[in-house]
Parts: sequence; structure tokens; C-alpha cells
Amino acid sequence: MSPNLAPIIVVAALAVLPLLWLMINYNRFTRINQHLLESWSDIEVEMKRRYELIPNLVETARGYAKHERQVFEQVVELRNRAMANHGTATQQAVDETALAIGVKQLFALAEAYPELQANTHFLALQHELANTEDRIAAARRFYNGNVRELNQLCEQFPTNVIAGMFDFEKEFYFELSSEAEQVVPRVG
Repeated sequence: MSPNLAPIIVVAALAVLPLLWLMINYNRFTRINQHLLESWSDIEVEMKRRYELIPNLVETARGYAKHERQVFEQVVELRNRAMANHGTATQQAVDETALAIGVKQLFALAEAYPELQANTHFLALQHELANTEDRIAAARRFYNGNVRELNQLCEQFPTNVIAGMFDFEKEFYFELSSEAEQVVPRVG
């Protein structure tokens, strides 16, 4: 190897290493964004499942508690509002929190009707809803983990430079109020 070639190799390496670092970190941001989209899609699938279960639950309960019309209408309205929301995770969380509290009222109402609690269809729906709520919570944890990773990259130096250059932005966590998180029905 010629002595004149060594400085050229060093200069070339110094030029290539930053480009390699940039490429690796850009791809990292892209991968995390794809994980965010995938994990949000998982949440949406489970929420749609819940939206389909709630009317069946309401109809079953309505047969036993005909004079509790206001609670049933409120739960259906909250379900429709949450289902129609296609905003950010923060906006969705507001409607999901309200829906969870409405479902809590429905289960509180069901406790006043022992014959309803003994109804096998109602119990099956309640069990399905509990399983769906567990899957939503797991999907929410996965989504929030991806949000945390993206937000750390957007805030930490030197990856925040890449975030700024390529318009990668921090995302919001999908968080419910603590009251809503206590709603998960337990089938006993």
C-alpha cells in the first residue's frame, strides 16, 4: 500500500461514517414509526370488537331493566362517539375513558338485577368484554412503549438532529384516566 493512499482512506472513512450513522438512525426512526402504526392498528381492532359487544350487552340488560332507559341510551351514545373518533391517541383516550365509565354504570346497574347476572348470554358477553379489555390494555402498553422509544429519539442528542431534519415528531401516549382503567368487568 502506498503511503499516499492512507490519508485518502482516512478521509473517505471520515466522510462515510457520518453518512452510515445517519442512514442507520433514519431507518431506526422509520422502523419505530411503522411499529407505532401497527400497534395503533392493534388497538383499533380490539376497540372495534368492544364496540360490537356493547350493543349486545345493552340489549340483554335492557330486557331485564326496562325502566333504566337513560343508562342504556348513554352507553350507546358514548359507544357511538368513541367509535366515530379518528383523532389522535389523546383525543381517542377522552372518548374511551367516557365509554369505560359508561360501561361501569351498566355493570353497576346489572348488579341490581340478580336474574340478569344469572343470564348465561349476559355472562358470556361480560366475559368477552373482559377479554377484549385485557387485549386493549396489552395493545395500549405495546403502543405506549413505541411512543416512548420514538419520543426518546426525538429528544436525545444527536438523534434529535435527525428528527428535526426529517420531520419526525413526538407522539402522544394513549392513556385512560385511572377511573376508566378500573372498569374492566370481572366475571366471577
